Amino acid sequence: MSHPHLDLSDGSHDRAAIRRGDDAWLDEQWADPATRVLLLSGTRLRATAEGALQWVSPGDAPEGIRVLLGVRDGITYFAMLLDPQTAPGTKEEWLGLRGFVPHFERDSSEAPLVFHAMGIAEWHWRTRHCPYCGHRLASRQAGHVLGCDACGKDQFPRTDPAVIMIVAHGEPGSEDERCLLGRGVIWPEGRYSTLAGFLEPGETLEDAVRREVLEEVGVQVGEVEWFGNQPWPFPGSLMLGFTARALTTEINVDGSEIAEARWFTRAAMKAESEAGTIVLPGRGVSISRSLVEHWYGGQLPGSW
Repeated sequence: MSHPHLDLSDGSHDRAAIRRGDDAWLDEQWADPATRVLLLSGTRLRATAEGALQWVSPGDAPEGIRVLLGVRDGITYFAMLLDPQTAPGTKEEWLGLRGFVPHFERDSSEAPLVFHAMGIAEWHWRTRHCPYCGHRLASRQAGHVLGCDACGKDQFPRTDPAVIMIVAHGEPGSEDERCLLGRGVIWPEGRYSTLAGFLEPGETLEDAVRREVLEEVGVQVGEVEWFGNQPWPFPGSLMLGFTARALTTEINVDGSEIAEARWFTRAAMKAESEAGTIVLPGRGVSISRSLVEHWYGGQLPGSW
């Protein structure tokens, strides 16, 4: 079966990294009215009246930090990072990336460009001073390097690896096989997803899966297999998906991250999804949904 989260990477752009230091080429592309620019106020995006992302021409872009995203289908794309204090429009016009999830569920074609822009914007927002000497950093290489003029050290964008996993128990494919889903402490009743957590220093990805499941719900995991990955700029992660087999079934939630966890057979998951008593992450946006439907063996109704 197809995995809808992969749509977020389909048709990805040529990042044109070799052009990031080519000022003449950058200025030439910026002068082209066909070039498209995505505005960001800090780490927030501007929406059109229809709820879509607003792209502008270079001539309509306010002053800010210019970031080259790359080229796709002969068109060059930039992001412009704006100071929220001087960004145009009202505060209500600027939304966090999660506010555009319904848009991506309808049309994911812009996702690779937007995720690239958001990842750089989040990094600029959090990385303002040199970690070696504390001097203010300056944008270089079309937004992809932050340099220190005091000590000469350069900083590069960081991505935090996080594991996300569907945990199953029982004979694979049998009626009695169950998968484990959890509800976050700040989520409403009925909202469930796969478990996830960040990789720690010196840890393999497989061990991170085992540790996170044990810490969050008290279930021991044995076999762990690779599934796939997904960029997740909330604010700067790469979600690394796995399937895992449980060695134990008793649940003991940590209470700090997970409020509730349950085992679901396929029949129960189908019935509760149709009834709306459980709600799963959105199709076409989250690798979590792909993991669940991969285990289930088909599509399920409803989404966050």
